[in-house]
Amino acid sequence: MTSQTDTQGSVTTVYKVSGMSCGHCEGSVSGELSQLPGVSSVQAVASSGEVTVVSAAPLDEEAVRAAVDEAGFELAGRA
Repeated sequence: MTSQTDTQGSVTTVYKVSGMSCGHCEGSVSGELSQLPGVSSVQAVASSGEVTVVSAAPLDEEAVRAAVDEAGFELAGRA
């Protein structure tokens, strides 16, 4: 169920986030997740509910959940 890949010193993880419906939603989630330590890239897609995060190391899922909650959405798990 985990979509996580290691490439050249970085980890890409795809999370499912429920409640995103527009570009503003994508920006809110991306903004919160990009503040986590080690995160280099975040791409949120409201239409699929998927958020792709590239980080230096695997992220603590509770930290990801807290960031998504802060943005006003719910982490549904990993894609």
